[in-house]
Amino acid sequence: MSADCPTVPFFWYGAAAIGLVLALTPTPGPTPVSTPGPTRMVTCEPQPGVAEVTGKPWPQERLRFERVWRFTKGEGITVAVVDSGVDATHPQLAGAVTAQVDLTGTDLRDCVGHGTAVAGIIAGRDLTARGVPVTGVAPAARILSIKQTEGSSGDVSRLAQGIRRAAEMGADVINVSVQAHDHPALKAAVAYAQAKDAVIVAAAGNVRQDDGVVTPAYPAEYPGVIAVGSASPDGGKSEFSNGVTRISVTAPGAGITSAWTGGGYRTELDGTSFAAPFVAGVAALVRARHPELDHWQVKRRLERTAEGGGAAGTGAGLVNPLLAVTSVQPDAQESAPAAPPIVLARAPVPDPRTRGVAVAITAGAVGATALLVFLALMLPRARRRGWRAGGATTFTGKLKS
Repeated sequence: MSADCPTVPFFWYGAAAIGLVLALTPTPGPTPVSTPGPTRMVTCEPQPGVAEVTGKPWPQERLRFERVWRFTKGEGITVAVVDSGVDATHPQLAGAVTAQVDLTGTDLRDCVGHGTAVAGIIAGRDLTARGVPVTGVAPAARILSIKQTEGSSGDVSRLAQGIRRAAEMGADVINVSVQAHDHPALKAAVAYAQAKDAVIVAAAGNVRQDDGVVTPAYPAEYPGVIAVGSASPDGGKSEFSNGVTRISVTAPGAGITSAWTGGGYRTELDGTSFAAPFVAGVAALVRARHPELDHWQVKRRLERTAEGGGAAGTGAGLVNPLLAVTSVQPDAQESAPAAPPIVLARAPVPDPRTRGVAVAITAGAVGATALLVFLALMLPRARRRGWRAGGATTFTGKLKS
């Protein structure tokens, strides 16, 4: 299993970045969760970032997710970042990271920077008033950090454990910017989280450049998971985006700018790892605006409202935050079981032969009844006459005028 972040040597930050951290880091922090074992000491040397960013990043210009904020900013939604940890002291993530879990037995720090960048894309706070042009998709959402690796690679069983832990802690959306191989434990963890109605968003993976082998990435390939491919600034599929994995939608994944460990930022980040959190952020907006939708309905809504799909490796197309949140969709009707159809019995077509027989039987019955009535009246009179035939009545005398 490998995360698709850039793999270059790590260095300590310069004095300028450290000064920025000290000046902007808030005192309150997230709630830590106990590690599964004794803490191991590791060397924490994240790749250096830059102290500030100038100009709005192209994904914000393209997706324009700020238009959705008048409807929702993701309030009340928890997004789990199952990754390398999250720097909860970063100014843009202050107050966003509400809980942290370390499954590595090291500590809660993000010594890679990967998880912090993912969290920044999802829920980086709006600091435009302080001159920071970059922001997250759902800046009011909460981040649950599940640290499942302390480096650029990890163990698939620990990844599965991280997904389970996120679901147990009530995550509404689970972002997995990791590509792994198919594994029973990973598949079971995905099914467990989906049974708890968590929306799982996963990176579709990058094409391996070393041997050219292209295989489906997991958990993105599992049913019900929103698999995200990478789009470049021109809107097309990025060359490195894995087209073998079943793609649900695409999102910006090339030349990305986001928060980075140590209080700074990284620019020119490439990978489906950084495309997935854009979709996870949109999923958070949808869940906040439409809490009645289950995880399948959220997935369908994102796919139906995407734009420009059809090309190989792009799925339904580029995710559209505004349409995903505001469009009228028949989601509720689809999830409800269909009512059984009402069948009305047709009137039978009359058969001439059957009708004739019925008329004959009716006439016979009427005739027989009349005969019985006649006999009942006449037989007593015949008995009184000694069974003689009766004659006409004879009048004697004159009729009175």
